[in-house]
Amino acid sequence: MEGDSSKDVPKKKSYAGIPEAEFLEDVDKYMDSPAVNGDAEGVLKKLEEQHNKYKFMEFNLMSKRRRLKTQIPDLEKSVDMIETLKKHQNSSEDLKTNYLLADQVYMTALIPPTDKVCLWLGANVMLEYDLEEAMKLLNKNIDAAKEHLSFVEHDLDFLRDQFTTTEVNMARVYNWNVKKRQAKH
Repeated sequence: MEGDSSKDVPKKKSYAGIPEAEFLEDVDKYMDSPAVNGDAEGVLKKLEEQHNKYKFMEFNLMSKRRRLKTQIPDLEKSVDMIETLKKHQNSSEDLKTNYLLADQVYMTALIPPTDKVCLWLGANVMLEYDLEEAMKLLNKNIDAAKEHLSFVEHDLDFLRDQFTTTEVNMARVYNWNVKKRQAKH
């Protein structure tokens, strides 16, 4: 396919800038290096800190994912409502609908035919839009939220790999330390 740019652009390892865990290929060589000097406890402590940082990053990404997974259906419901308003725009009768007033509290509203709608934009800001403008804005927000969700999902997958690499490194350094202690006795 000529127009397919997804093959031309290399896939990023992490969109959120998560540092990549380095796999310790040769534990003996690494532990004998001047920077480490055989200090298994120090290396294990650094690996544990790195593991904890990954846990913190995972918590933040999971929170973002939860927020996006609730935001997308809300935006889609708003698009559905605007489509309903557009259908009744030239009607002579009021549109009867139920809306969420508070948690598990719904109210009934009668909406006269209209070509305007008010949207909450966040930070206690509400603006009035034409139905077409509102539709464009909401669809743009849905696309952006879905794209951001795919980035978060990708970063969570990448993070799982970093967890595994770090845990394997921890096990290998621990086993190296056990072997060294057994060799001394």
